Amino acid sequence: MSLLVKNVRLTDPSQNLDAQGALLVRDGRVAAIGDIPGEQLPPETEIIDGGGHVLCPGFIDLHVHFREPGQTDKETIETGCMAAVAGGFTSVCAMANTKPVNDSVAITELTLNRAARAGLCRYFPVGALTRGMLGEELADYGTLKAAGCIAFSDDGNPVMNAAVLHKAMEYTAWLGVPIALHEEDKNLVGSGCMNEGATSAALGCPGIPAAAEESMVARDLVLAGYTKARVHFQHLSTGGSLKMIREAKRWGMNVTCEVTPHHFALLDKEMARFDADFKMNPPLRTQADIDAILEAIADGTVDAIATDHAPHTYGDKEVELSVAPFGVIGLETALPLTIELLVKRGVISLSRAVELLTIGPAKAFSLDKSGLGSLAVGNPADFTLFDSSATILVDRAFIKSKAFNTPFKGMELHGKVLGTWLGGKRVY
Repeated sequence: MSLLVKNVRLTDPSQNLDAQGALLVRDGRVAAIGDIPGEQLPPETEIIDGGGHVLCPGFIDLHVHFREPGQTDKETIETGCMAAVAGGFTSVCAMANTKPVNDSVAITELTLNRAARAGLCRYFPVGALTRGMLGEELADYGTLKAAGCIAFSDDGNPVMNAAVLHKAMEYTAWLGVPIALHEEDKNLVGSGCMNEGATSAALGCPGIPAAAEESMVARDLVLAGYTKARVHFQHLSTGGSLKMIREAKRWGMNVTCEVTPHHFALLDKEMARFDADFKMNPPLRTQADIDAILEAIADGTVDAIATDHAPHTYGDKEVELSVAPFGVIGLETALPLTIELLVKRGVISLSRAVELLTIGPAKAFSLDKSGLGSLAVGNPADFTLFDSSATILVDRAFIKSKAFNTPFKGMELHGKVLGTWLGGKRVY
């Protein structure tokens, strides 16, 4: 079957492409892109007019929590995939902190089967770095990789034991797979529930200092340099962390990093609302940290915008701030926040924004080797069509996730996904 999407702004940073044109799909793959004469069209080609809107590779999220197995009251793989395609994401990388933890072939295969049954987006499991995510004993990376895990992470739990992490880096370096790190020193975090600073002091809330993140980033950059491992730093939130990553890249180290929309959108003073939908880990930081994140996004230090989509039930969040779980959803709002806060404000170009959502994350986890993140001829026809000038309202009808724990509820933002295609098949 063939599909032609014409009259679109083709934006594909992997090919340095940003021009008006069309996309031709045949048998689920890109057959041609750019100026496509009518005589090249196969018989009975379906034709869609893109209305001059942006067509780009499908977005890739390196960091989601779909909760299945074990916590399907919060999210299932199917509802998580529904949220993903509604947000323009055609590929998601799911963290291992399910119940039970994904540290076995059985759990990896179960999640892959559930995702295949949903048939909405490409689902890539991230296996646990340590057994049970307890930070004590390495998981069996070889068998997990063979079962389908594309990276390893104890996200949600830092690996406090440097000797264990050193061994993990050596093993993953030998396997040629990335390791993704959640960076916080538990001894410095204590019972903290928000950023340590003037706002936490005024509210009387225990704080989480920036040093909790930065000290672990510093330690793990040393280990990464020593082992030559491929290390991805997750949801960085402080200026100090990003400064270290920038220097590490200048030294030629094989490291990548991600930031989330909520960390470049919101300040720690939002916690004065005592609304647990603003409670996340790492916590919201200061204006100086936001400025540093924006600088790192603009200068190329940041490789990917990831959502850290972390669904919770209404009851989970409607408790005292100190005991409410960390985490917010983010798949549906990632594009609007990127357009509104980065592109419209002139921080970065539209092409750079697309890069951070497509080829940037693809390269971080080697998904580009399968042709993801790029609409080059022959690659899978995973693509997204969006209107950067149209507005959306973040309400319950807009959110397709099972959960609604978003700090952006009620906001009107520019950037609307008009359609999402997976392998040439429309899935949203």
